[in-house]
Amino acid sequence: MTTLFSNFRSIVKENVPLSSYSTMRVGGLASYAAFPKNGNELSALILEARENKIRYIIVGNASNIVFSDRGFDGLVIFTTAMRSIHWDGTCVTAECGASLTGLSAAATKKGLSGLEFAFGIPGTVGGAVYMNAGAYGSQISAVLTESTYLRGTEILERTTEEHLFGYRTSIYRSTNDIILSAKFMLTPKKSEEIAMQAEKNMASRKSKQPLEYPNAGSVFKRPEGAFPGALIEQAGLKGFRIGGAEISEKHANFIVNTGNATADDILRLTEFVQKEVFRRFGILLETEIIYIS
Repeated sequence: MTTLFSNFRSIVKENVPLSSYSTMRVGGLASYAAFPKNGNELSALILEARENKIRYIIVGNASNIVFSDRGFDGLVIFTTAMRSIHWDGTCVTAECGASLTGLSAAATKKGLSGLEFAFGIPGTVGGAVYMNAGAYGSQISAVLTESTYLRGTEILERTTEEHLFGYRTSIYRSTNDIILSAKFMLTPKKSEEIAMQAEKNMASRKSKQPLEYPNAGSVFKRPEGAFPGALIEQAGLKGFRIGGAEISEKHANFIVNTGNATADDILRLTEFVQKEVFRRFGILLETEIIYIS
Protein backbone atom coordinates (compact mmCIF):
# COMPACT_ATOMS: atom_id res chain seq x y z
CA MET A 1 0.00 0.00 0.00
CA THR A 2 1.12 3.54 -0.66
CA THR A 3 1.94 5.80 2.28
CA LEU A 4 -1.62 7.13 2.08
CA PHE A 5 -3.75 5.33 4.69
CA SER A 6 -0.69 3.35 5.79
CA ASN A 7 -1.93 3.60 9.39
CA PHE A 8 -5.08 1.73 8.39
CA ARG A 9 -3.63 -1.32 6.68
CA SER A 10 -6.04 -3.69 8.44
CA ILE A 11 -9.16 -1.89 7.23
CA VAL A 12 -8.20 -0.25 3.92
CA LYS A 13 -7.80 -2.01 0.56
CA GLU A 14 -6.48 -0.61 -2.72
CA ASN A 15 -8.00 -0.97 -6.20
CA VAL A 16 -11.20 -2.60 -5.02
CA PRO A 17 -13.83 -3.84 -7.53
CA LEU A 18 -17.00 -2.09 -6.38
CA SER A 19 -19.12 -4.68 -8.16
CA SER A 20 -18.16 -7.10 -5.37
CA TYR A 21 -19.69 -4.82 -2.73
CA SER A 22 -22.89 -3.70 -4.46
CA THR A 23 -26.15 -5.66 -4.49
CA MET A 24 -26.53 -4.67 -8.16
CA ARG A 25 -23.12 -6.26 -8.86
CA VAL A 26 -21.84 -3.45 -11.08
CA GLY A 27 -19.11 -0.84 -10.73
CA GLY A 28 -15.47 -0.29 -11.55
CA LEU A 29 -12.48 0.01 -9.23
CA ALA A 30 -12.30 2.25 -6.18
CA SER A 31 -8.85 3.65 -5.52
CA TYR A 32 -9.40 2.73 -1.87
CA ALA A 33 -12.14 0.98 0.09
CA ALA A 34 -12.27 1.07 3.89
CA PHE A 35 -14.18 -0.99 6.44
CA PRO A 36 -13.92 0.83 9.81
CA LYS A 37 -15.00 -1.09 12.90
CA ASN A 38 -15.99 1.88 15.05
CA GLY A 39 -16.60 5.61 15.07
CA ASN A 40 -13.00 6.45 15.98
CA GLU A 41 -11.65 4.64 12.92
CA LEU A 42 -14.30 6.24 10.74
CA SER A 43 -13.44 9.71 12.01
CA ALA A 44 -9.70 9.15 11.57
CA LEU A 45 -10.18 7.89 8.00
CA ILE A 46 -12.20 10.95 7.06
CA LEU A 47 -9.62 13.26 8.66
CA GLU A 48 -6.78 11.67 6.67
CA ALA A 49 -8.78 11.83 3.45
CA ARG A 50 -9.51 15.52 4.01
CA GLU A 51 -5.93 16.36 4.91
CA ASN A 52 -4.72 14.69 1.72
CA LYS A 53 -7.55 16.15 -0.39
CA ILE A 54 -8.83 12.69 -1.23
CA ARG A 55 -12.44 12.48 -2.36
CA TYR A 56 -14.49 10.13 -0.18
CA ILE A 57 -18.01 8.78 0.22
CA ILE A 58 -19.65 6.77 2.99
CA VAL A 59 -22.06 3.94 2.25
CA GLY A 60 -23.59 1.03 4.14
CA ASN A 61 -23.71 -2.18 2.16
CA ALA A 62 -24.57 -0.42 -1.12
CA SER A 63 -28.01 -2.02 -1.38
CA ASN A 64 -29.56 0.98 -3.16
CA ILE A 65 -26.43 2.24 -4.91
CA VAL A 66 -25.19 1.86 -8.46
CA PHE A 67 -21.46 2.54 -8.80
CA SER A 68 -20.12 3.86 -12.10
CA ASP A 69 -18.32 1.50 -14.48
CA ARG A 70 -15.44 3.96 -14.29
CA GLY A 71 -15.11 3.32 -10.57
CA PHE A 72 -14.45 5.89 -7.88
CA ASP A 73 -11.28 7.98 -7.80
CA GLY A 74 -10.96 8.20 -4.04
CA LEU A 75 -12.01 6.43 -0.86
CA VAL A 76 -15.25 4.46 -0.45
CA ILE A 77 -16.04 3.81 3.21
CA PHE A 78 -18.33 0.85 3.92
CA THR A 79 -19.82 0.89 7.42
CA THR A 80 -20.88 -2.77 7.55
CA ALA A 81 -18.28 -3.65 10.21
CA MET A 82 -19.88 -1.10 12.57
CA ARG A 83 -22.75 -3.33 13.58
CA SER A 84 -22.99 -3.54 17.38
CA ILE A 85 -26.47 -3.66 18.95
CA HIS A 86 -27.31 -2.75 22.56
CA TRP A 87 -30.62 -3.59 24.25
CA ASP A 88 -32.13 -1.68 27.15
CA GLY A 89 -35.63 -2.88 27.94
CA THR A 90 -37.84 -1.94 25.00
CA CYS A 91 -35.15 0.33 23.52
CA VAL A 92 -32.44 -0.81 21.16
CA THR A 93 -29.44 1.17 19.93
CA ALA A 94 -27.79 -0.08 16.76
CA GLU A 95 -24.66 1.13 14.99
CA CYS A 96 -25.01 2.46 11.46
CA GLY A 97 -23.72 -0.69 9.78
CA ALA A 98 -26.05 -3.11 11.54
CA SER A 99 -28.26 -5.13 9.21
CA LEU A 100 -31.91 -4.06 9.18
CA THR A 101 -33.06 -7.63 8.67
CA GLY A 102 -30.76 -8.83 11.46
CA LEU A 103 -32.06 -6.16 13.82
CA SER A 104 -35.65 -7.05 12.98
CA ALA A 105 -34.97 -10.75 13.61
CA ALA A 106 -33.28 -9.99 16.95
CA ALA A 107 -36.23 -7.83 18.02
CA THR A 108 -38.60 -10.66 17.15
CA LYS A 109 -36.71 -13.09 19.40
CA LYS A 110 -36.95 -10.60 22.26
CA GLY A 111 -40.69 -10.17 21.75
CA LEU A 112 -40.40 -6.53 20.64
CA SER A 113 -42.57 -5.19 17.84
CA GLY A 114 -42.05 -2.25 15.49
CA LEU A 115 -39.45 -3.49 13.02
CA GLU A 116 -41.43 -6.23 11.29
CA PHE A 117 -41.59 -4.12 8.14
CA ALA A 118 -37.79 -4.11 7.96
CA PHE A 119 -37.41 -7.89 7.77
CA GLY A 120 -36.02 -8.67 4.35
CA ILE A 121 -34.82 -5.15 3.57
CA PRO A 122 -31.15 -5.62 2.59
CA GLY A 123 -29.95 -2.25 3.87
CA THR A 124 -28.28 -1.06 7.05
CA VAL A 125 -29.53 1.02 9.97
CA GLY A 126 -27.62 4.10 8.80
CA GLY A 127 -29.06 3.89 5.31
CA ALA A 128 -32.56 3.34 6.70
CA VAL A 129 -32.36 6.50 8.81
CA TYR A 130 -30.77 8.48 5.98
CA MET A 131 -33.67 7.76 3.62
CA ASN A 132 -36.45 6.96 6.12
CA ALA A 133 -36.78 3.44 4.77
CA GLY A 134 -40.22 1.91 4.88
CA ALA A 135 -42.47 -0.88 3.68
CA TYR A 136 -45.88 -2.38 4.35
CA GLY A 137 -47.36 0.80 5.78
CA SER A 138 -44.58 1.59 8.25
CA GLN A 139 -41.25 3.39 8.16
CA ILE A 140 -38.17 3.92 10.30
CA SER A 141 -39.39 7.31 11.57
CA ALA A 142 -42.24 5.58 13.41
CA VAL A 143 -39.89 3.84 15.85
CA LEU A 144 -36.74 6.01 15.90
CA THR A 145 -36.22 8.17 19.00
CA GLU A 146 -32.77 9.62 18.31
CA SER A 147 -29.59 9.21 16.29
CA THR A 148 -25.97 10.08 16.89
CA TYR A 149 -23.87 11.54 14.13
CA LEU A 150 -20.41 12.79 13.31
CA ARG A 151 -19.87 16.40 12.29
CA GLY A 152 -16.20 17.12 11.81
CA THR A 153 -14.70 15.55 14.94
CA GLU A 154 -17.77 16.13 17.12
CA ILE A 155 -20.30 13.43 18.00
CA LEU A 156 -23.77 14.95 18.30
CA GLU A 157 -27.37 13.75 18.74
CA ARG A 158 -30.69 14.40 17.02
CA THR A 159 -34.20 13.83 18.39
CA THR A 160 -36.93 12.36 16.18
CA GLU A 161 -38.35 15.78 15.31
CA GLU A 162 -34.94 17.14 14.33
CA HIS A 163 -34.64 14.52 11.58
CA LEU A 164 -37.27 16.33 9.46
CA PHE A 165 -38.43 12.98 8.13
CA GLY A 166 -40.45 12.81 4.94
CA TYR A 167 -41.14 10.23 2.26
CA ARG A 168 -37.78 8.54 1.66
CA THR A 169 -35.87 11.47 3.09
CA SER A 170 -34.43 13.00 6.25
CA ILE A 171 -32.27 15.95 7.21
CA TYR A 172 -29.22 13.78 6.58
CA ARG A 173 -29.83 14.00 2.83
CA SER A 174 -29.10 17.74 2.94
CA THR A 175 -26.11 17.78 5.33
CA ASN A 176 -22.61 16.32 5.46
CA ASP A 177 -23.31 14.76 8.86
CA ILE A 178 -22.46 11.06 9.17
CA ILE A 179 -24.85 8.76 11.00
CA LEU A 180 -23.10 6.66 13.66
CA SER A 181 -26.01 4.97 15.44
CA ALA A 182 -29.75 5.10 16.00
CA LYS A 183 -32.03 4.33 18.94
CA PHE A 184 -35.46 2.75 18.50
CA MET A 185 -38.39 2.40 20.90
CA LEU A 186 -40.21 -0.88 20.36
CA THR A 187 -43.38 -2.41 21.83
CA PRO A 188 -43.70 -5.73 23.73
CA LYS A 189 -45.64 -8.37 21.84
CA LYS A 190 -45.67 -12.16 21.55
CA SER A 191 -42.71 -13.35 19.50
CA GLU A 192 -44.95 -15.74 17.58
CA GLU A 193 -47.19 -12.91 16.40
CA ILE A 194 -44.23 -10.74 15.40
CA ALA A 195 -42.59 -13.63 13.55
CA MET A 196 -45.84 -14.38 11.72
CA GLN A 197 -46.05 -10.80 10.43
CA ALA A 198 -42.37 -10.69 9.48
CA GLU A 199 -42.69 -13.99 7.61
CA LYS A 200 -45.82 -12.72 5.86
CA ASN A 201 -43.91 -9.64 4.73
CA MET A 202 -40.99 -11.75 3.53
CA ALA A 203 -43.29 -14.08 1.60
CA SER A 204 -44.81 -11.04 -0.07
CA ARG A 205 -41.35 -9.75 -1.02
CA LYS A 206 -40.39 -13.07 -2.57
CA SER A 207 -43.61 -13.30 -4.57
CA LYS A 208 -43.58 -9.70 -5.82
CA GLN A 209 -39.92 -8.71 -6.02
CA PRO A 210 -37.15 -10.17 -8.23
CA LEU A 211 -34.92 -11.26 -5.35
CA GLU A 212 -33.43 -13.98 -7.53
CA TYR A 213 -31.52 -11.33 -9.54
CA PRO A 214 -29.00 -8.71 -8.46
CA ASN A 215 -30.87 -5.42 -7.96
CA ALA A 216 -30.79 -2.23 -5.94
CA GLY A 217 -34.36 -2.20 -4.69
CA SER A 218 -37.08 0.15 -5.92
CA VAL A 219 -35.71 2.32 -8.70
CA PHE A 220 -38.19 5.19 -8.43
CA LYS A 221 -39.93 6.99 -5.58
CA ARG A 222 -43.71 6.93 -5.48
CA PRO A 223 -45.15 10.08 -7.08
CA GLU A 224 -48.24 11.63 -5.53
CA GLY A 225 -51.37 9.76 -6.56
CA ALA A 226 -49.62 7.01 -8.51
CA PHE A 227 -47.34 3.99 -8.26
CA PRO A 228 -44.17 3.87 -10.38
CA GLY A 229 -44.46 0.14 -11.04
CA ALA A 230 -47.98 0.53 -12.41
CA LEU A 231 -46.98 3.48 -14.61
CA ILE A 232 -44.01 1.60 -16.03
CA GLU A 233 -46.14 -1.48 -16.68
CA GLN A 234 -48.88 0.60 -18.33
CA ALA A 235 -46.20 2.10 -20.56
CA GLY A 236 -45.51 -1.45 -21.78
CA LEU A 237 -41.97 -1.54 -20.44
CA LYS A 238 -42.00 -4.72 -18.36
CA GLY A 239 -39.20 -6.91 -19.66
CA PHE A 240 -37.66 -4.06 -21.68
CA ARG A 241 -33.90 -4.39 -21.73
CA ILE A 242 -30.82 -2.34 -22.47
CA GLY A 243 -27.70 -4.50 -22.50
CA GLY A 244 -27.80 -6.72 -19.43
CA ALA A 245 -30.18 -4.44 -17.51
CA GLU A 246 -33.86 -5.33 -17.60
CA ILE A 247 -37.14 -3.99 -16.22
CA SER A 248 -38.24 -6.87 -14.03
CA GLU A 249 -41.09 -9.02 -15.32
CA LYS A 250 -42.10 -9.56 -11.69
CA HIS A 251 -42.14 -5.91 -10.52
CA ALA A 252 -41.74 -3.03 -12.99
CA ASN A 253 -40.17 -0.71 -10.40
CA PHE A 254 -37.12 -2.96 -10.25
CA ILE A 255 -34.23 -3.03 -12.68
CA VAL A 256 -32.33 -6.31 -12.53
CA ASN A 257 -28.88 -7.35 -13.62
CA THR A 258 -29.49 -10.38 -15.83
CA GLY A 259 -25.84 -11.37 -15.57
CA ASN A 260 -23.72 -9.01 -17.61
CA ALA A 261 -25.22 -5.57 -16.99
CA THR A 262 -23.04 -2.49 -16.70
CA ALA A 263 -23.77 0.63 -14.69
CA ASP A 264 -24.18 2.46 -17.99
CA ASP A 265 -26.85 -0.06 -19.04
CA ILE A 266 -28.73 0.61 -15.80
CA LEU A 267 -28.41 4.38 -16.07
CA ARG A 268 -29.55 4.40 -19.70
CA LEU A 269 -32.51 2.18 -18.88
CA THR A 270 -33.46 4.37 -15.93
CA GLU A 271 -33.38 7.50 -18.08
CA PHE A 272 -35.36 5.79 -20.84
CA VAL A 273 -38.10 4.83 -18.39
CA GLN A 274 -38.25 8.39 -17.03
CA LYS A 275 -38.64 9.85 -20.53
CA GLU A 276 -41.21 7.28 -21.63
CA VAL A 277 -43.38 7.61 -18.51
CA PHE A 278 -43.24 11.40 -18.77
CA ARG A 279 -44.14 11.27 -22.46
CA ARG A 280 -47.16 9.06 -21.83
CA PHE A 281 -48.43 10.33 -18.48
CA GLY A 282 -46.79 13.69 -17.82
CA ILE A 283 -45.20 12.35 -14.62
CA LEU A 284 -41.47 12.69 -14.04
CA LEU A 285 -40.30 9.79 -11.89
CA GLU A 286 -37.65 10.61 -9.29
CA THR A 287 -34.99 7.99 -8.64
CA GLU A 288 -34.73 6.26 -5.29
CA ILE A 289 -31.56 4.46 -6.36
CA ILE A 290 -28.40 6.54 -5.87
CA TYR A 291 -25.90 6.68 -8.73
CA ILE A 292 -22.29 7.33 -7.76
CA SER A 293 -19.62 8.22 -10.30
